[in-house]
Amino acid sequence: MNFISDEDRAALAARVRPFARPRYAASALGVLVIGMVAFARMAPPADAPAALDLEAAASRDAGAEAGAGTSLETAPVEPAPPMPGPTERLETYEQPELMATPEPLRGIYVTAYSAGAAGKRARLIELARETEINTFVIDVKEVGHLSYRSTVALARRVGADSHYAIPNMRAVLQEIRDAGIYPVARIVVFRDEVLAEARPDLSIVKEDGSIWQDNNGYGWVDSFNREVWDYNITIAREAIEMGFAEVQWDYVRFPDVPQSYMKTAVWPAREGRTKEDGIAEFLRYSREQLADLGVPVTADVFGLATSAADDLGIGQNWKKMRTETDALLPMIYPSHYARGSYGIQHPNANPYDIVFAAMEWARKRTEGVEGAARVRPWLQDFSLGEPDYGPAYVRAQIEAVYDAGFQDWILWNAASNYTAEALAPERGRAPRFPIPRADSADADRDGRRGGPVGRRMRVRPDTSGVFRRQ
Repeated sequence: MNFISDEDRAALAARVRPFARPRYAASALGVLVIGMVAFARMAPPADAPAALDLEAAASRDAGAEAGAGTSLETAPVEPAPPMPGPTERLETYEQPELMATPEPLRGIYVTAYSAGAAGKRARLIELARETEINTFVIDVKEVGHLSYRSTVALARRVGADSHYAIPNMRAVLQEIRDAGIYPVARIVVFRDEVLAEARPDLSIVKEDGSIWQDNNGYGWVDSFNREVWDYNITIAREAIEMGFAEVQWDYVRFPDVPQSYMKTAVWPAREGRTKEDGIAEFLRYSREQLADLGVPVTADVFGLATSAADDLGIGQNWKKMRTETDALLPMIYPSHYARGSYGIQHPNANPYDIVFAAMEWARKRTEGVEGAARVRPWLQDFSLGEPDYGPAYVRAQIEAVYDAGFQDWILWNAASNYTAEALAPERGRAPRFPIPRADSADADRDGRRGGPVGRRMRVRPDTSGVFRRQ
C-alpha cells in the first residue's frame, strides 16, 4: 500500500539529494549518531553532582585524622529500628459508653467490605430496623489483615493495616450504635499469615526453622506464644476503644489440617503444654487482660465441640473452654456435618434435626456449671451443595435453637447477604414454614453409629429428642 504520492516522493528526493552526494554521507551520519548516543549514556544526568576529585578527596581523608586511610568509604548503613512490642500503641482513644448485650441476641456477620461500603451498610442497618436482628459481628482482623488503620505499632510495622476496607471505623461504629445495633469485633487470632511472615520467631515453624504453612498455603502463629496473645489483645482493646461492645475470638484453635502437615509443625513456645490447655490458657488470660473494659469476651468453636469428648485435635475442648469465656459460639452449619452425624443420614437436608441435636449436647454439658458461658450458635444462611437454603431452611435452624432451650443466635453468610423472609419482623410474629426433612436414616436413630463418620467421638450422641417435632 502506498502512503506517499509520486509528487511528494519527488519533492522529498530533491530535498535529500544535496546531502547524499558524498558516497559515504549516510555512513558518516550513522557513526555520528551512534557516537552522540554513546556520549549521552556515559555523561552524568543534568541533576547529578559534579565528579569527585579523587586526589583531593584522598588528601582530605588523610588529613582529617591521623592514620586514616586514603580510600573513600561508603556511608554507614543505618540499622533498622527495633520491632515494636506487641502492646505498644501510637495513640489511644477514649472508650465510649458501654452498650448492654441484647437479650436475646440475634445477629448477622458483616464483612469488612460490607461495613465499609455506605450503600451495603445502609441496607444491613435497614434489615436490622425491619426485623429481629439487633447485632452485627464485624471483621476487625482476618488472616492477619486489619480492616481499618490501626494505632497498634506492631500492626503498622508488619503492614497488617496496609489494605484496609473501612476508612473511618469509629464513624461507622457510631452510625451502627446510633441505630441501636450491638457491634461485635470479630478477631481471627492464630491464623495470621501477616505476623507469621514478618515475625518468624512468633510463627509455627518446621524443624529446619522455616515458616510452616497449612494445606491452603496460610501461615499460622504460635498458639502458645505470649507475645502473640498480647498482640491480639491489644488489637481487641483498640477495637473496644473505637466503639465495639464485645470481643469475639475466631480461629482460637490449632490448624485443622491433614496429619501429614501436622507432623511437620513445631510450636517453639509450647513448653510441654497440651493444645487444649494452651487454648484455655489464652482465653483465660485474654479475659483477665480486657476485664477493665467491662465488655464480654467470647469465642467461636467448631460445631462438633458441643458433643466431642476430646479437643478434636485443634485444642477446642468444650469442658475446658466453657468457663473461660462469657459466651461460646459453636458453628452449627448443617452442611458441615458428615453423613450419619447424630444418626442423621443427610445432615444438610435436615437442618432442624442437626441443630437441635448439637444444641441439646451443648445444654447438657453447660447448664448447672458454675460460671459457664452463654451458648450462642452460628447458623447457616448460605447454600453448600444440595439443597438450596431458602427461608424454610434458615428458619428451621432458628426454631431448633429455641426448642433446645436457647434464645441467642447469629447467621453466617460470607458475602453478608441474608434471607429476610426467614426473620421475624420488628415487633411482629415469626414466619412459619414446614420443617425441611429428607432421607433420615431410621436405622441410625438409636445413635449406634456414634458421631460424624471419620471423626473420633468418645461421647455417643443422644438422639432421643431429635425428631420430636416430626
